This record gives sequence, C-alpha cells and structure tokens, in this order.
Amino acid sequence: MASHAPAIMPATAKRQPKRQGSIDIGKGVIYVVLLLFAVLALAPFLYTVSVSLMNLTEATGGRLMPRAPQWQNYSEAWNQARFSRYFLNSVIIASITVAGEVIFCTLAAYAFARLEFPGKGFMFTLLLATLMIPEAVTWVPNFITVSWLGRVTPIPWINNWPALTIPFMAGAFSIFLLRQFFQQIPKDFWDSAQIDGAGHLRYLVQIMAPLSKAAILTIALFSFIGSWNALAWPILVTTTPDWRPISYGLLAFLDEAGTQFHLQMAGSMITIAPILVIYFFTQQTFIEGIASTGVKG
Repeated sequence: MASHAPAIMPATAKRQPKRQGSIDIGKGVIYVVLLLFAVLALAPFLYTVSVSLMNLTEATGGRLMPRAPQWQNYSEAWNQARFSRYFLNSVIIASITVAGEVIFCTLAAYAFARLEFPGKGFMFTLLLATLMIPEAVTWVPNFITVSWLGRVTPIPWINNWPALTIPFMAGAFSIFLLRQFFQQIPKDFWDSAQIDGAGHLRYLVQIMAPLSKAAILTIALFSFIGSWNALAWPILVTTTPDWRPISYGLLAFLDEAGTQFHLQMAGSMITIAPILVIYFFTQQTFIEGIASTGVKG
C-alpha cells in the first residue's frame, strides 16, 4: 500500500494576515503625539480669534468663547490703529520684495546650477556661509550701505521703499533652494532647447521656470511672510509713518489700546489675515506645482 507523504506547506502560507480590526500601536502613538503638537500650535491662534470677538468684560473675565460675536471690534481696531496707511505700505513693500526676490534669486540660482564660470564653487560656498550669520549682525552694515546709496542716487533710500525692499531681494536660502531644484532637471532639455535656437534666458523662462513652479512659489511665500512680519529693520530705516509697515502699526496700537485686550486681539487678527488668505489661495497651486514637476530621467 502506497504511503502518502505529508504535504509541506509553503512558508508564506503559515503567515497569518493581520485582522482588519487590529491596531498598530506604533502608528497610534505617532498620531497621538502629532495631534498633541497640533493642538499646542493651534491653541494660541484659536484663543486670539475668540478674544477678538469678545467684549471688554468677557476678554478680561477669562472666558474661552464669546457669548455673541462682536464683529465691530475689527472695524474699531482698524480705525483706532489707523491701519489704512500701514496696510497699504505693507502691501507695496511686500509686493516689491517678492517680485525682486523671485527675479534675482531665479537668475542667480540658474547661474549656479547651469553656467560655468571661474570661482563658481567658492562663491556658492561663500553664499551658503551667510546663512550662519545672525540677521541682527547685518543691520549696521546694511544701514550704512543704504544711507550711502541714498546720498549718491537720485532716489532717497532712508524713509523710502528702496531701503525696505532692495536689501532683501537676494536671499541666500532662496538661491540655494532654487539651485538645488534646477539641478534636478535633466540636461537633455537644454540640448533640445539649443536645437530650437533658445539661449539661456529663453530656456530659463520657458522651460526651467514652469518646471520649477513649486520651488518658485515656495520662495515667494517665504519672502512675503518675511516682508510682512518685518519690524526691527523698518523701524531702523524709517523715522516717519509714511513708509512704516503694518507690523509697526500693530506695535503702536498695542501701546495705545492699553487694557482693551479684545481690540488688541482684533488688531492682531487684521495683521495676520493677509498671510492666511494668501496661504489658502496658493496651497492648491503649490500642490499642483509639485505634481507637475515630476520629470523622468
């Protein structure tokens, strides 16, 4: 009688698949930690929004939520702080700064990424070294520079937009970010562009810039936020309210409002509102820019 050998089960058959209801403890811990940090990050912002909609009694009474939203706090804070002048100044300053930084940083990054010239590596290393210098250290030499330029150029720099914008049109981090992004684009595109008779400028504008939309949008957002939130430098190079930004207007209003915490919070929300609006309007473009920059080698 023939004997039947026991069937050998493959190793993969012995593995028991995880049940759908099983919980990954590691992921659960990570989610809890992330949720905790998210709450800690959002709590001050949510508290600011809540207090900005309270009346004075509620704001000083320690309440967490207003009984009835006081929307008039925003108009009252706007009028008392005279935000109209400061808001317009910040819009002009931020727009000039963003446009200048996108143009000059794109050109500089392209030169470091695609062109060959003597001292290229040394100059790029020197550029990166400036990231280690504290911003406050550069205030005095920059102030001396803009003061001197204001005397030798037809346009005054102190108490004017050039001192508030031009020194920030070539950020080292922005150049570094764009340079790294440009280097990821295959050189085959440049060879094809040369066949069509394109030079470096046309190649940058028509091919490199559209493929690098995500990186360019990123430096534009960082440039806008930095310009909008700037305070110490504008105070240093301006002596009148004519060109002072909204950050200075908020600082002055915090002193004038005294114990009117609800108006102080309303003024703070007015100051940060443009940043929130721009973020929500550009986040989809930012995501689409990342998706459209996928290039096969």
